[in-house]
Order: sequence, then structure tokens, then C-alpha cells
Amino acid sequence: MTAPTPASGHRDDRGRPADSAGQAWEGKSIPSHGFSGDTGVADPALVAALVAASAAPGDDTETTLMEHVSQARWLVPVVAVASEVDESGAHAVDTRSDMAAVTLTAPDGSRALPMFSSLESLAAWDPSARPVPVRASAAAQAAISEECQVLVVDVASSHATALRPSMLWALAQERAWEPSHRDAHVQAAVEAAVAAEPRVTAHRVEAGEPAGAGVLRVLLALEPGLDADEVGAVAIRIGERIATDGETRARIDALTFALEAAR
Repeated sequence: MTAPTPASGHRDDRGRPADSAGQAWEGKSIPSHGFSGDTGVADPALVAALVAASAAPGDDTETTLMEHVSQARWLVPVVAVASEVDESGAHAVDTRSDMAAVTLTAPDGSRALPMFSSLESLAAWDPSARPVPVRASAAAQAAISEECQVLVVDVASSHATALRPSMLWALAQERAWEPSHRDAHVQAAVEAAVAAEPRVTAHRVEAGEPAGAGVLRVLLALEPGLDADEVGAVAIRIGERIATDGETRARIDALTFALEAAR
């Protein structure tokens, strides 16, 4: 980097051109955040994965999608928010504005952080928003800090996609996402929870309905002779044991139980 000649004439203790704090310009460089060659265009493979997962949600399309999501550059929008307003005149005037990240709130109170695959998709949502390029892990960590439950991708597009809590946490922890019924950690947690119930003779896990909702269904085979209240109590106890572990909760979006004939 060529040292500029400061108009103010600042110099360090060796007489070299410096900034206002006396730090020499010589040897300074602008740090790269990995986006220096970015043109703001979406990765075609990422868009194809978004379209596929939106059209036919399921284990395979979502796993492929998350592989692309974790590696992609994302644009998180920030907007100007008035922090000081002058109301002395006939009209209120913003005298100071700060840039703030955007969160979306659903009617049920849940919160989402929007992120976009390209400048075009961001402009389709809000042309005035300023794009901040980030890795998926950084976007997910920001979402969690803002108490968001999901990430929403390209919200104004035909392939708009919500990344569920299990996906959000996988990105934030920088680990590969798996459907909960295929996740070895979840399988071990369910097995441990079921093992404490002597009246459960067998169990297995599978994907629940609807597809794309991240539902884990636990099928239980029970000893004969249990009434409805006893069956319900068994399921509640198993569910509570599973829920006590925060890591397991972060990998399951929803949990249901079903019965099958004892073997």
C-alpha cells in the first residue's frame, strides 16, 4: 500500500507520514474478509439447491441445500434508523441515523433474520437496504444474538426458504446439518431416554410429517396392557429426558410419538 501524504501533516516519532494517532501509514494494508472479488451475483448451484428444496422438501434436497448454504457468501441487510429527531419545526426531521440489522417478526411472535444470495434478490425486497457480506456462520450467530428462531433466504423470491432452528444452530456451530432421524447424536439421546422405561420393548426413529418441517417421530413398542394414561405418561417422560439436553434440542425441530405393535 502506498503511503498517502496526510493533509494534516501528521508524523510519527521517526518523521514518517502518519494518521492522527501517530501510527505510520507505511506498511499498513487493508484487511481482506474473503469477498474482494465478489460481484454480488448469486451462486447458480446455491440457487438451484434453494429451488429444489422449496419445490420438494425432504432429507436429500435439504441436506444438499445446507451444504451449499454453509459455504456461500450471504448478504445481510442493514437499514438506517433514526436515533435523534428534531421536532422543533413544523415537521419532524431526523438529525442522526444509525445503521441497524433487520429482523422480521411473524404474527406468532417468532423472529427471523433475512439474508440474501445476491444484490438482485436484496433489491427486490428493499432497494434502500445496504448489503453486508457475511459467511453463513456469522449470519446464524447474529440471528441467535438477535433472538431469532430462523433464517429466511431470498424472502421476496419464488424460491424463498426458511432455515429451521436446527439448521440455524448447525450453521452457528459450524457443523454439518443432518435430518434429526439420521443424526447419531439424536439417535443416542433417544436411546438413552427410552432405556429408562422398562415397559418400552423396542423403539425406532423416522422422519415425521409434514415433509420439510423437521419433525422427528419416535415409534414405541410397549408391553401389552397399558391404558391411554400410562402410554401418555411414558411418552411425556421420554420427551422430557430428550429435552433436558440443550445440544439435542438444537438438533430437533419438532418431536412426535407413535405406537407400533410389540415384536
